[in-house]
Amino acid sequence: MVPVEEQLKIIAKGADEIIDRGELEDKLRRSQESGKPLVVKLGLDPSAPDIHLGHSVVLRKIRQFQDLGHRAVIIIGDFTGMIGDPTGKSKTRKQLSRSEVAENAKTYEEQIFKILRRDRTELRFNSEWLSELSFGDVIRLAAKSTVARMLEREEFKKRFESNESIGIHEFFYPLMQGYDSVELHADVELGGTEQRFNILMGRKLQKDYGQESQVALFMPILEGIDGVEKMSKSLGNYIGINEDPDSMYGKLMSIPDKLIIRYFRLVTDIHPDELDEMERQLGSNSVNPRDLKMRLSREVTALYHGKDKAELAEERFRTLFQKHELPDDLMEFTLDQSLVVEGKTDIVGLLVQLGFAGSKSEARRLIGQGAVRINGEKLVEFFVPEMKPGDIVQAGKLKYAKLIL
Repeated sequence: MVPVEEQLKIIAKGADEIIDRGELEDKLRRSQESGKPLVVKLGLDPSAPDIHLGHSVVLRKIRQFQDLGHRAVIIIGDFTGMIGDPTGKSKTRKQLSRSEVAENAKTYEEQIFKILRRDRTELRFNSEWLSELSFGDVIRLAAKSTVARMLEREEFKKRFESNESIGIHEFFYPLMQGYDSVELHADVELGGTEQRFNILMGRKLQKDYGQESQVALFMPILEGIDGVEKMSKSLGNYIGINEDPDSMYGKLMSIPDKLIIRYFRLVTDIHPDELDEMERQLGSNSVNPRDLKMRLSREVTALYHGKDKAELAEERFRTLFQKHELPDDLMEFTLDQSLVVEGKTDIVGLLVQLGFAGSKSEARRLIGQGAVRINGEKLVEFFVPEMKPGDIVQAGKLKYAKLIL
């Protein structure tokens, strides 16, 4: 196995906080001596299954643990999902039905293996054990915490002070997530910084049940491509892991220079020593930020699409933005006459048909953001005079199509 000091360096890369680093080092040493891999836990809430690079920060860290020889246990919270994690919520969340949870969990399962290794991943559903607890078991679990402790949680505190309702069932969410750690005898649990309360509850419950407490490793929130807000699909500043190579590469090239190293640390597997050298070069102006950003874009695109497609995306980017030429393999399309209404073309519908937007609402958002052009002219309306053969539609930086009929 990799020496403990090297494992610590890789595991700590980009981490916001580790509780407790000394405990982690002890666990790694014992793991190395015994040859028994650590059990690294991650719980996923199946109510939001579309994974983007912001979600990948924690998954990428799990993958690094796997590459160091450890075992990941991914908990799909099909039982806790029927309550809904109150994190960041000012109101009680709508409870999901079993069928909704099952469908979302299936989508998650399809996506996480774009990042994680199947041979070192165990996928579990927490209904396996939580649904088997008797009412007496639940009472004993509830006795492990207090109302005062629960009200220390920021969301509950604010709602209590504002006289907003708090369902009794919501107090069970952190207890149930913590009980997952007891069931698994987890050595490490990962999560974003917003999961602090839930993950520390797992440490406490393990101790209460006579187990060694898990190490809590918190990863930071990733800013979106605007460089300001948290990466979010609703804000339109996200990069989906299922996006095509050209879109992924182009969006990464649009991030502010100040985020280059942060993205390298959080969404790639580049070694910490190499990242330190990159940071030194940027600080001393001995490297062009554009060159590092192109490497970042190539590295991330290759993680999800392979080296060859990443290099093709880079060449298309150079053609469009450095050589100012349209690509040779420009997409061509025939206008669907159902999109022509009273002599005008429905651009919203066209963007969806071309695959430039996943939905009409996304298409409208792209137009509102000024990201859609016809023959180089920025659109401000959803309908334009009927298009002619030869017209070029552009969405974002890298999506182009030419009308042929």
